Amino acid sequence: MSYHANEKGYYGEFGGAFIPEMLYPNTEELRRQYIQIMQEPSFKEEFSKLLKDYVGRPTPLYFGERFSNKYHTKVYLKREDLCHTGAHKVNNTIGQILMAKKLGKNRIIAETGAGQHGVATATVCALMGIECVVYMGEIDIARQAPNVARMKMLGAEVRPALSGSRTLKDATNEAIRDWINNPVDTHYIIGSVVGPHPYPDMVARFQSVISEEIKWQLKEKEGRENPDYVVACVGGGSNAAGAYYHYLDNEEVGIIAVEAAGKGIDTGESAATSALGKVGIIHGSKTLLMQTTDGQITEPYSISAGLDYPGVGPMHAHLYRSGRAEFISITDDDAMKAGLNLCKTEGIIPAIESSHALAIFEQRKFNPDDIVVVNLSGRGDKDLETYIDYFGL
Repeated sequence: MSYHANEKGYYGEFGGAFIPEMLYPNTEELRRQYIQIMQEPSFKEEFSKLLKDYVGRPTPLYFGERFSNKYHTKVYLKREDLCHTGAHKVNNTIGQILMAKKLGKNRIIAETGAGQHGVATATVCALMGIECVVYMGEIDIARQAPNVARMKMLGAEVRPALSGSRTLKDATNEAIRDWINNPVDTHYIIGSVVGPHPYPDMVARFQSVISEEIKWQLKEKEGRENPDYVVACVGGGSNAAGAYYHYLDNEEVGIIAVEAAGKGIDTGESAATSALGKVGIIHGSKTLLMQTTDGQITEPYSISAGLDYPGVGPMHAHLYRSGRAEFISITDDDAMKAGLNLCKTEGIIPAIESSHALAIFEQRKFNPDDIVVVNLSGRGDKDLETYIDYFGL
């Protein structure tokens, strides 16, 4: 069994493109050309050059000695928090802005939750001199004010989503409406491995630079390319897709996906899709999502703005259903404590999203000689207000 997308964009039973007819020309244009464009030598060269000189890749694979000693296993942190803009998101936005240019698009739209993808999109649009509109839920705008300011400084227009829960799901709905209304000149940069085919596969390919680097970095440090486990937090799941990508079909490498349990899986305030989700269609793809018995989407909740999405990308739905990945749900409280723990053991302030991945070491035991790579997907600057409020700093 392969855990990669097939030519129709399916991961097992999940994926595909369930879209209104008016969006068909946009996604079809992209589907026909994305792999071909990505394989062009000139594209690869420009992408690699920008990742190196602009984003600052390769990001370090850092052995957390004090953290490892505390949990009696070998923990390496893939430092995506050191990317320009503070998270892994920019790997994908660089790739997609180059794709948009190749397709002759001169206007970019995006959705954002925590604001990291919005900042990364605004950044590459400023770099290329292209108009940028970012949709963001009204609630997320309030709790991620520094990122909103960054987007505006970078020349983007930030439009609030005022419907529904006024968070990431609703921002995505608004962006899709915009795309339907502006099909010819606009490219939609989706920030995660969600949406209609080819987005989940395309975003995963752009993010696969993460696992590509882990392989040679681990070989350098440990004499082998394969860790025993790769761990990443999963909301939509692009940082996880990137960290898992080159290990998906290698069953010797354990894959651990960490979801946001919010205030607890059974409290009604959670975003643990694997535990609570059923098969459905959201934002153009068939996947697992949280919904009521009559198919209405349930509002997700997490203290982390980047993880409160009611579904997961189809790759992750397949990894869960097939048993290839182990899914663990972490509460707000455990994530916050884990974030502070990393600050105090390694001098690194992580994004709250990444703190969920770090929290599993309190719950799950590893062997002393296991090599566990955790994707540290973002830095904690954007979450300082939340940390301050939570811990009364």
